[in-house]
Amino acid sequence: MPIESGSCASARQAKQKRKSHSLSIRRTNSSEQERAGLQRDMLEGQDSKLPSSVRNTLLELFGQIEREFENLYIENLELRREIDTLNERLAAEGQTIDGAELSKGQLKTKASHSTSQLSQKLKTTYKASTSKIVSSFKTTTSRAICQLVKEYVGHRDGIWDVSVAKTQPVVLGTASADHTALLWSIETGKCLTKYVGHVGSVNSIKFHPTEQVALTASGDQTAHIWRYIVQLPTPQPTADCNQVSGEDEVEFSDKDEPDGDGDGSSDCPTVRAPLTSLKSHQGVVIAADWLVGGKQVVTASWDRTANLYDVETSELVHSLTGHDQELTHCCTHPTQRLVVTSSRDTTFRLWDFRDPSIHSVNVFQGHTDTVTSAVFTVGDNVVSGSDDRTVKVWDLKNMRSPIATIRTDSAVNRISVCVGQRIIALPHDNRQVRLFDMSGVRLARLPRSNRQGHRRMVCCTAWSEDHPICNLFTCGFDRQAIGWNINIPALLQEK
Repeated sequence: MPIESGSCASARQAKQKRKSHSLSIRRTNSSEQERAGLQRDMLEGQDSKLPSSVRNTLLELFGQIEREFENLYIENLELRREIDTLNERLAAEGQTIDGAELSKGQLKTKASHSTSQLSQKLKTTYKASTSKIVSSFKTTTSRAICQLVKEYVGHRDGIWDVSVAKTQPVVLGTASADHTALLWSIETGKCLTKYVGHVGSVNSIKFHPTEQVALTASGDQTAHIWRYIVQLPTPQPTADCNQVSGEDEVEFSDKDEPDGDGDGSSDCPTVRAPLTSLKSHQGVVIAADWLVGGKQVVTASWDRTANLYDVETSELVHSLTGHDQELTHCCTHPTQRLVVTSSRDTTFRLWDFRDPSIHSVNVFQGHTDTVTSAVFTVGDNVVSGSDDRTVKVWDLKNMRSPIATIRTDSAVNRISVCVGQRIIALPHDNRQVRLFDMSGVRLARLPRSNRQGHRRMVCCTAWSEDHPICNLFTCGFDRQAIGWNINIPALLQEK
């Protein structure tokens, strides 16, 4: 009768263990529905003030978490069995190799190499399996780092853009689909000035670098430059907006959205006419920005062109053509005469006006869907966001490939970069706002619950690095802008 070797016996034992384990998995799967039904009955029997739909949602989420950890436990058992099998096989091979006069040092090296490979496999498997769970729990630690400070409510329709003044007094500006642009006191949330000169949706607002002058772009095919004079009110004590009952997201209806007249924006001072109206476009003007120095502005339009204007004469200096589809955004460099435009044609272009006689153009092709925005950072970097759910960091000296890629679960809208700390704020279609560093490492997600955060698509973010109360602002199609305090030192330390 033939005698089995040690390796064959261990393999048969491992096979029998896997077979019995697969049977236990089938039993577990078959009893999941019964267990879920039992849990639901127990939950319904308890006295709770939560609506039934919310309780059912919670039950499903907890069930998903339980199944995820159960799968991790099963994988752990399988890997432990593989380790035991490997150890048995190495022991058997050790006896045979000793008979062949193999040195003990060589055997130890071989066993160490095999064990290190398996250890690496274990680490990779656990890292991939638990990444989703860990990222979902990270927001609880970042809540103390990212705090909601003030809500700015008063628009009658969604807010497309938000910006912070660069001169004193520092005010917040919002551009809305309700055909108005509003200026706000950051500290009190009070509306200071309303601009009503446009007859279409106001899609963008940017402040002059040295004067109390604003630039707005509109769906009425024009861009307006208008002057404002504001006097900041006395700050009032702010309520603590962070006392929330949990981190669970709840769907809201239109009745839950802020009332458009809730902050009394109708009784604030009104500016009705611009200093200058720029009228060279044949389509919606989706964005506009000031060039360094404030003597020229650039506009981006759905007519597939970007225009460069002289502010003093209102004359068209250059028409920037080349994009194949509608433009979505434009941005200027803070210290150099550089402009970047993004488009639905999946590209963004860099326009160089540093030499008056040469207007060089560089095309960046790295996205597979609409490029919703592209912004400059300090140095020679550009960050682009897209509907393809990615954000990419580029080096202007090397256009072939990005130096970092951030992959998300939702389309990305108008991004902004905290230049001093090199932190990117990502607004998403799915109502989330996430913070990343320039190397693509996720830092935090702004808190969202049934009492704070945006309730619809987040359209834009804007940093204010020098303001003592709020250093990040977000706006969305829920008709409100929000001011956040981001504890940047603690955020970077947690990373």
